[in-house]
Amino acid sequence: MADQYAHSADPRRPTGVPAIRWDEPPEGPVLVLLDQTRLPAEEVELVCTDAPALVEAIRSLAVRGAPLLGIAGAYGVALAAVRGYDVDDAAEALESARPTAVNLAVGVRRAREAYRAALTRTGDPRQASGAALAAARQLHREDAEASARMAEHGLALLDEMLPGGGHRILTHCNTGALVSGGEGTAFAVALAAHRAGRLRRLWVDETRPLLQGARLTAYEAARSGMAYTLLTDNAAGSLFAAGEVDAVLIGADRIAADGSVANKVGSYPLAVLARYHHVPFIVVAPVTTVDPATPDGASIEVEQRSGHEVTEVMAPQVPVAGMEAGGGIPVAPLGTQAYNPAFDVTPPELVTAIVTEEGAVSPVTTEALAELCARSRQVTMS
Repeated sequence: MADQYAHSADPRRPTGVPAIRWDEPPEGPVLVLLDQTRLPAEEVELVCTDAPALVEAIRSLAVRGAPLLGIAGAYGVALAAVRGYDVDDAAEALESARPTAVNLAVGVRRAREAYRAALTRTGDPRQASGAALAAARQLHREDAEASARMAEHGLALLDEMLPGGGHRILTHCNTGALVSGGEGTAFAVALAAHRAGRLRRLWVDETRPLLQGARLTAYEAARSGMAYTLLTDNAAGSLFAAGEVDAVLIGADRIAADGSVANKVGSYPLAVLARYHHVPFIVVAPVTTVDPATPDGASIEVEQRSGHEVTEVMAPQVPVAGMEAGGGIPVAPLGTQAYNPAFDVTPPELVTAIVTEEGAVSPVTTEALAELCARSRQVTMS
């Protein structure tokens, strides 16, 4: 079950309220999400009391973004455990809520494994629930730390490729604090450049059809005091042609073993434009986004979303008298069929570098990614 309540914004923060938090009011533990479907019009928190409510929040994009989905999935398992629901049922529902985002499955499995291990060891469901919650909190902390390290590595790479500063960065979708336990992935790199005085301009793709760039990235850039300009997705080519883009920075929802990158639809055309115009195309994502079990881009399941997201212009879900919540304004004839993949896949030969918390991989190869993942596992175990 879910409920909502609003908060006033704090202009000192990139967002007035955290994207996700665990809370324990007198009536029982809950998972509280910043409802991203309501941004930028208002900051409203969505309160989930069980896994089905979280599944719906994930599918409706109230909570989104690869790293944050992993954190949410782990907390969702803990929520089911603490409230006495069937943990395996909750885990299966959560894991399948968005099939392309591998971090969601990683977070769910991590919390479920902690729960099962504690239950086997102690036989006490309460201790097992505590272990699941501890695993979720640990993942949350790790993601915040990873975000800071990705920003550091990404800025170092930018400065190496583009000496002298004055970076003009084009980004797609939303990759800031709204998708992370920290300050994000690709956006965190741009923010680090801004803080270091080396960001000249952040070009923000609006990101059709749900406008995550216009609604969310511009929102975060404005609150962070960054110099940014919003553009329609199909205007990116003219920017490249005019020589106004120094680098493209995007996130990722899944990176295959060969380095193929699944990200918000519209990323692949940017990679093609970047290659033609000799502009670095850089992917920033935590190591958990690399999926060794997915051999190549053709093996990535791409989520297909409802056609109404294309045939209607969607606005932030602010309640309006007489209008159904979540409804859009029709822009196509009634009955029009729409092609609406949530993601596209960029082949590794178009990716200049993949930046993770463990460092950057360039050129992007199967061997380099495997070595990176092995190094990450060693760090985790030590």
